[in-house]
Amino acid sequence: MPSCLYCQQDNPAQEADCLNCGMPLPALAERAGERKQRRFLWFCIGLSLFCALMILWLPRSIS
Repeated sequence: MPSCLYCQQDNPAQEADCLNCGMPLPALAERAGERKQRRFLWFCIGLSLFCALMILWLPRSIS
């Protein structure tokens, strides 16, 4: 039962458009969550690497 990405309404599997708002339903709705999690994971890894490089690269003041 695919959910609409716009209004979050559950729709029957055979429908191509949302019955509530009329927007096209995603073809691979069950994989959309996995894709978002993978994208978030890569974002966190990239942000962590960026922060580590900035800690090593930026000058430190000696007091």
